[in-house]
Amino acid sequence: MTLSVLIADGFEDWGVEQIGDLGAEVTHDPGLRGDALRDAVTRTECTVLVVRSTQVTADIFAAAPKLGLVVRAGAGYNTIDVDAASKRGVLVANCPGKNAVAVAELTFALILALDRRIVENVNDLRTGKWNKKEYATAPGLKDRTIGLVGFGRIGQEVARRARAFDMNVVAWSRSLTPSKAEALQVEPCDGPADVAARCDILSVHLAAAPETNRIINADVLGRLPKGAYVINTARQDVMDYDALAAAVNERGLRVGLDVFPGEPSTGRAEFDCAIARANGIVYGTHHIGASTKQAQTAIANETIRIIQSFAETGKTPNVVNLESQCPAKCQLVVRHFDKVGVLAGILDKLRRAKINVEEMDNTIFKGRTTAVATIRLSAVPDDALVREIADMEDLVIRVDVKPT
Repeated sequence: MTLSVLIADGFEDWGVEQIGDLGAEVTHDPGLRGDALRDAVTRTECTVLVVRSTQVTADIFAAAPKLGLVVRAGAGYNTIDVDAASKRGVLVANCPGKNAVAVAELTFALILALDRRIVENVNDLRTGKWNKKEYATAPGLKDRTIGLVGFGRIGQEVARRARAFDMNVVAWSRSLTPSKAEALQVEPCDGPADVAARCDILSVHLAAAPETNRIINADVLGRLPKGAYVINTARQDVMDYDALAAAVNERGLRVGLDVFPGEPSTGRAEFDCAIARANGIVYGTHHIGASTKQAQTAIANETIRIIQSFAETGKTPNVVNLESQCPAKCQLVVRHFDKVGVLAGILDKLRRAKINVEEMDNTIFKGRTTAVATIRLSAVPDDALVREIADMEDLVIRVDVKPT
C-alpha cells in the first residue's frame, strides 16, 4: 500500500518532513475546507487524512475509497463524522492528553485574571487612569474551592495546579470513583449541580457529546454563589450560553471563556458573540487552549507515531471508533504450522458454517515454523466443525475452544 497523507490544517514543518521520511507522499494544504477538502481527498487518493479543527463530513468519506485513517491532531474529535467513518471502515484516531497542560495553564490564567481583574487594570492604565482603590479588593484563591466538571487528563492537571494555590478541589465525572477521587486528592460529587453547589469557581473539562450538550445549564449555574467564577476551556456545546449571560447580568458571575458559539472557521475574521457583550466581567480568549509550542510539538509527535504504527504494523493507537467490547461468543485457538493456506482453509470452513469472525490475531513463534491463531467467533462451533479443522492434515497442530 502506498502511504499517501493529506494534512488539511496547520502542522509543524518538521512534522511534515518526518511524515515524508516514513516513505509517504505528503500533501500539506491548511486552507482546505468543505468541497475543496472533498476534492483534495479524491485527487490525492490519500490513505491518511490529518486535521485539527477542519470538519470531516460524510460526503468526504464517500469520496475517499482509499482512505483508511483520519487523525485528529488534538484531543476532541467532534468535528469528524465518526459514524460515517465507521460505516466505511475508516479508523479515526486522536491525540489525547497531549494538550492537557496547555489547557490547564490557560484555565488558571483566566481564573487569576478574573480574580485580579487584569483586563480592567490594563485598560485603565492604557487610557491614563490610576485606579488602585477599585482593583485592590481581589478575593484571592487560597482556601477557596474549585469545582471541576469533567476529570480526565485536563481536569487532573487543573486540580494539580489548584492544590499548588492551596485551594480545595471538588470534581465530578462519570468515571470518577470514590477510590480514584481519594487517590487524586479530590472530593467526589454526585453531578454538575452538586459541584456548583459546593464551589466558588466552576471549571468545565468535558468532551462534546450528545450526553454533555448544555450540561451546564440554568439549574447548574443557579446553584453557584453570587459572584462565583465560571471557566469554559472545553467546548461551547457543553454550556447554555444564554443561561450564562443571564447569570452574569443577574447574579454577578465572572466568566472566563476560550470557546464560543459560532466561532469563525478561519484564523482571522469579524466576530460578534452575545456573551462577550454581557453586562459584567466576561473575559475571553480566541480558542487557544491547546495553542502552546509545547502542546503543538507533543501533538505533532503523537500524530507521527499514529501514522507510523498504522503504516508499519497495521495497529493504530488511540482509535476512537472501535467496539469497546468484542461481541464474540467464544475463542477458537488454533496452533498451526506456518504454511500458505492454513488460515484461508480455516476461515473457509467457518464461512460455510455461517460463523462470523469478530476479531483475529495470528502470532508467529520463534523459528517461523509454527504459529497460533486466536479467532473470536460470533457463535460456538459444534464438535464436528472443530474436528474438521483439527484434521487439516500437515497444517493444524491443535485446536481449542475457549469461552470469551
